[in-house]
Amino acid sequence: MRLSRRKASLFTRPWSPSQPVVLFALIGVHVAAFVAQLIVSAWDPGFITEYLGLSDHGVSQAYAWQFFTAPLLHSNIWHFVGNMVVLYFLGRDVEGIIGRRQFLFLYFFGLFAGELGHLFLMPRESILFAASGGVAAVFIAYATILPELEITALLLFMVPVRLKMRRIAQISLVLAIGLLIFDRSGTVAHSAFIGGAAAGWLYAHLLGFGGISFLQRILHQHRAEIERLRAMSAEQFIAEEIDPLLDKISKRGLASLSRRERQLLARAREKMLARSDT
Repeated sequence: MRLSRRKASLFTRPWSPSQPVVLFALIGVHVAAFVAQLIVSAWDPGFITEYLGLSDHGVSQAYAWQFFTAPLLHSNIWHFVGNMVVLYFLGRDVEGIIGRRQFLFLYFFGLFAGELGHLFLMPRESILFAASGGVAAVFIAYATILPELEITALLLFMVPVRLKMRRIAQISLVLAIGLLIFDRSGTVAHSAFIGGAAAGWLYAHLLGFGGISFLQRILHQHRAEIERLRAMSAEQFIAEEIDPLLDKISKRGLASLSRRERQLLARAREKMLARSDT
């Protein structure tokens, strides 16, 4: 059934959704990197952890390349397969929604944030295989963009349960925090999830998705308060804001003023100077 009355012609091109080019490129890079990782590990098992995985020792030795090689590393075959499955099934929708360039920025932002999260949250002797950072960013961005979407998940890998995407993201974060607390030594991959998840949530909000966050609400209130004070005349500002402060100073002293109240006094001075100039 046609939804329009336009007749097809020999020059009419059938519509088709854009291909997730960036997603396929990322998956291809990861496949090639994992094959190379297996070859290098068979040749010298300690080379990967010593020189390619991100570690505090490598940072102290100025192994700057670790920030670029660690995001290509997986801890085992199941880690690799799980990341690629999640990246493919969720990434194709995210790339289609936000576009190729923003999807690439989101992925790299997640990688970088995952590495920083590991360096700040994990012990110095731990070594990070950081491929989960970018995947976590895509995963959380997907949950932020489509929070009410219901997906069938396997409880204990056996029982199918339908959960909303935001609930799956919350459960994943709780599990990641648990691993962060109890698995803190040796070669790890889960520590990149927290930073990557934070990056995905933040980037999705910067693009306009998701509800108003607590931080956005505070910033909005702060901007509204600044605009309210700016719109006041000098007389109105003194009557509503400064007179109560003067009463407080007379009763409790200047030291009783908070930082915001001291800023109000400074703003009153600016308004008085501006009025005198005019």
